[in-house]
Amino acid sequence: MTEQKPVSDTAATKVHLPDAQTVLSVKHWTDALFSFRVSRPQTLRFRSGEFVMIGLMGDNGKPLLRAYSIASPNWDEELEFYSIKVPDGPLTSKLQHIQPGDEIILRPKPVGTLVHDALLPGKRVWFLATGTGIAPFASLMRDPETYEKYEEVVMMHTCRTVAELEYGRQLVEGLHDDPLIGEMVAGKLKYYPTTTREAFHHTGRITDNLSSGKVFADLGLAPMDREHDRAMVCGSLAFNKDVMAVLESFGLREGANSEPREYVVEKAFVGDGV
Repeated sequence: MTEQKPVSDTAATKVHLPDAQTVLSVKHWTDALFSFRVSRPQTLRFRSGEFVMIGLMGDNGKPLLRAYSIASPNWDEELEFYSIKVPDGPLTSKLQHIQPGDEIILRPKPVGTLVHDALLPGKRVWFLATGTGIAPFASLMRDPETYEKYEEVVMMHTCRTVAELEYGRQLVEGLHDDPLIGEMVAGKLKYYPTTTREAFHHTGRITDNLSSGKVFADLGLAPMDREHDRAMVCGSLAFNKDVMAVLESFGLREGANSEPREYVVEKAFVGDGV
């Protein structure tokens, strides 16, 4: 009688993981930020800018899920996510240790408001994000539809330090050499990264740079107006609220999938304590 080898915890977990997708690659950008790519369910269809629920099994044996924007565009054969690391976070304390070949839970039901359909037609679109809030715009900046719909695309991304901007910087720089949209991006995409706690060529909060007109001056752009400008916002609850007030001071109104207007805000996000 042959001796049966004990099943490892990892193997046992994989067998029972619901809606499992395989981790394909992981990149750690800082001690607090990482991105990862996973396999894409064959049946998954989504609009660039939407989010899904992903996670792992919790200590209680039940799925521990959080909303994560899909950072890859809708045409990509893989799914990319960009995440913070919270040392004591129920999910990210575990998620930050994933390796290629591991599995995560991915509920294939995309939703979200940061989609082109939720905005009225316009000439210029603003993507406004702090921290990992750039994830949905990482998807939208790689989508040909963005450049077909708008004459100008402005990506404003603010982080505390220069290192925290690196994910976005590399992504934007890579777009110009992208065989699919490189020619579309040229002359249309304007990238405006800023820091708030470290010296950089652009500093300050998005709200301040918009309100003061600094970003318009720096990029040689006309101020926002309701007729031409559209905006999408993704960050903390406090950031979202402050930016909404600034956008409304320019005359823009909040829209939704059911009622497109001049700007939209993603209210489901991965925040503190995840």
